[in-house]
Amino acid sequence: MTYYGAKDIAGSFRTVRNNTLKIAEEIPEDKYGFLAVEGTRTIAQTLIHISNVHKFALAIHRDNVLSTMVGFNFMEFIGPIAASEQETMTKAQIIARLTSGGEEFETWVKTLSDDFLGQSIAMPPGGNPASRTRFDLLISVKEHEMHHRGQLMLMERLIGITPHLTREAQGRRAAMQAAAKK
Repeated sequence: MTYYGAKDIAGSFRTVRNNTLKIAEEIPEDKYGFLAVEGTRTIAQTLIHISNVHKFALAIHRDNVLSTMVGFNFMEFIGPIAASEQETMTKAQIIARLTSGGEEFETWVKTLSDDFLGQSIAMPPGGNPASRTRFDLLISVKEHEMHHRGQLMLMERLIGITPHLTREAQGRRAAMQAAAKK
């Protein structure tokens, strides 16, 4: 019996992307150039990076359906994508990329079978582990986005914004405290 399938992956990815979009919308456009420390990405670059994260998964699971990563030139693939993070884009353009990329990934993932998700992909020599399932690699898209969303939430704090998830949690705690006093 499968407890977590394609529709669950797509749904959890949608939740994560919606939270990322909320952050992108709440940060004023004049703060998109904010750089927390030298050597990191700006807010805009981080959001553009997030908008690109799903492209690797689509390339190896949808467009080419690889069974091995041996011989896959990751640096050649990722080079143009990484270069796009340096492009100047408006807030609206970045949000549009996040929206369309999220919809593309979610829509495709929903169509996948349990058999497909269970297929193993061999990693290059020295990879640890030596192979990973498509399920694991597709879940990593969400995990990668959550990692960078955590960075964005810290940057929000640095520019004076309390992240929406924090505000929501504070509201729930206040409601529970008020209910407990009755």
